[in-house]
Amino acid sequence: MIPQPFIDDLLARTDIADVVGRYVKLRRAGANLLGLCPFHGEKSPSFTVSPTKQFYHCFGCGAHGSAIGFLMDHAGLGFVDAVAELAQQAGVDVPRERDDEPQRRRDPGVLESLAAAARFYKRRLVDSQRAIDYLKARGLSGATAARFAIGYAPEGWRPLEGAVADYGASALLGAGLVIEPDAEDGQAPTAERRKRYDRFRDRIMFPIRNPRGQVIGFGGRILDRGEPKYLNSPETEVFSKGRELYGLYEARDVLRREGCAIVVEGYMDVVMLAEHGVGNAVATLGTATTGDHVRKLLRLVDRVVFAFDGDAAGRKAAWRALQNCLPHANDIKRIDFMFLPAEHDPDSFVREHGADGFAAAVAAATPLSAYMLQALRDGNDLDTAEGRARMLAQAVPLLEALGAPGLRLQIGHALAAAAGIGREELDAYLEIAAQRNETRTARAGDTPGRGGRGGTPADWTRDDASGYGGGPAPGPDDGWSGGRREGSAGGSGRGSFRGSGGGDRRGGKGREYGAGAPLRPRAPVRRPDLERRLRLLAARHPALAVEAGTASWLPAGLAAWFAELARLPAGADFEAACMALAAIAPEDVERVRGDAARDPVAIARLGEDEAVAEMRDALAQLRQRDLRAQIDALVGAGLETEADRLKYQELMALARQT
Repeated sequence: MIPQPFIDDLLARTDIADVVGRYVKLRRAGANLLGLCPFHGEKSPSFTVSPTKQFYHCFGCGAHGSAIGFLMDHAGLGFVDAVAELAQQAGVDVPRERDDEPQRRRDPGVLESLAAAARFYKRRLVDSQRAIDYLKARGLSGATAARFAIGYAPEGWRPLEGAVADYGASALLGAGLVIEPDAEDGQAPTAERRKRYDRFRDRIMFPIRNPRGQVIGFGGRILDRGEPKYLNSPETEVFSKGRELYGLYEARDVLRREGCAIVVEGYMDVVMLAEHGVGNAVATLGTATTGDHVRKLLRLVDRVVFAFDGDAAGRKAAWRALQNCLPHANDIKRIDFMFLPAEHDPDSFVREHGADGFAAAVAAATPLSAYMLQALRDGNDLDTAEGRARMLAQAVPLLEALGAPGLRLQIGHALAAAAGIGREELDAYLEIAAQRNETRTARAGDTPGRGGRGGTPADWTRDDASGYGGGPAPGPDDGWSGGRREGSAGGSGRGSFRGSGGGDRRGGKGREYGAGAPLRPRAPVRRPDLERRLRLLAARHPALAVEAGTASWLPAGLAAWFAELARLPAGADFEAACMALAAIAPEDVERVRGDAARDPVAIARLGEDEAVAEMRDALAQLRQRDLRAQIDALVGAGLETEADRLKYQELMALARQT
């Protein structure tokens, strides 16, 4: 972990205008700087940078944050990398707090070795007519090859030796560029271990770059027949296949402009799409799509489209991607799935149909919800009760993992219709199923779940499909959970399936599950009723009505309550206040009397200063809610006029001050 005091000091050392100015053309506008927003397309500048507050904000799309946040959102850096970038510019080292797991120290020579290898491979491509002919035959131009820094690893065991100062350096091994036979067990004699050789030989080389443009690994494709067809760098201290995406650095500008990322499976898919003008494609690195991939992309774009082959392997990969997308889905951004004809991959499809044909296929991609529902229907005979029940059982872990409450609600309606039941019946079923799943997991001693499954629900066995028979449920590593998520049964967490009203819908009150106490749904967490609290506080301390004032943003009933109390003589008590208020709000007075009798905080015994402080705090919260409602209304209307944008700016300033 990076200590918070260091982060605070680093931000104090950093001038946000310099950081943003490297990416956005800014001009002086009073005390602030103004420019075109890099996060959405606009013709009139609404993006401001405050040198005094060290803060950026766009009045068009709402993007805002510090210098660290800007690097994360604009350059696609992770938090640690963004801090490291600013620290490097400030000339300071990033300290690390000691954690349970010791931090790995990076060998500074690893990145230098990878950069040297990339330069070497790029030079060797020019010397190899065979490699050039192969790329030309695939339809690749020299300009695109240069954009992606494509190279060639020559034949032979140690050609890289001529490109580095010390072929025996540990950094080469740490970078995954060389192999030492028997080096893993440490038992071989030193002389034997030194007989290292190049990992990549006679292959087209695709450098993999991080968001900062540094080479962190390679993918190598064999020129002729042989295995493996693609060879990737091993996991190193700078490279993890589950976190990195090929082409992300090269696509960064197009991703921001298009707001859409296309995820494909191969290096050549990315390169050939770029060759034909589709510059927003990225590829996973010989591994299934992971949650880290999804998080990284959704931080950069509003739409992610997975483009897979239409064959069985492509559909299996798509289903695995869907599983890993579910926890990271939200109701604002969109995830789609595009299936090409069985005889095509993205490379061959764009060569045959061109960029327009590919764009049309992307536009017609299947939304996550539709793909998920279709997969649940496939393989189940919905004309039978058994088939519909099996479909519902398969849906339980998927809905529980889905992190978008609005989308989960919509899918729930469609699922209930497909199963021929009402929505309330579906909610009851899902709640009981989640409780049963939690109970089974508790009995098993919280046994960790199984790994991810291939295929769609139609490929699962009957026990696997149900999630409740034949062993533990799928584990959380691929978007599945063996037990109910926090708050999943009746709480307000994202795993809740209950509709409004709630209640314990299990048959049999107080039924015991196992040896412990009966499992009951958690009560929903409600927002505090600030108006009710303020009425009680003011009635107990009528003098506070003057403190509350008559602000225009106060709800009308509460403003009248305060105004009536302000007319009372000095020293009026609770009974006098209630008698006066009964004339204008008798029902509210009855409620206040009941609240006073049950008051757990003993408002009556608050000192004057304490009562004033509580009143001010409650009023500030109420004011924030009012401002937020106005801001949301303006944003929902689109901020189309200059007056709307000025009003938005004014409200945001008030919200920061309150």
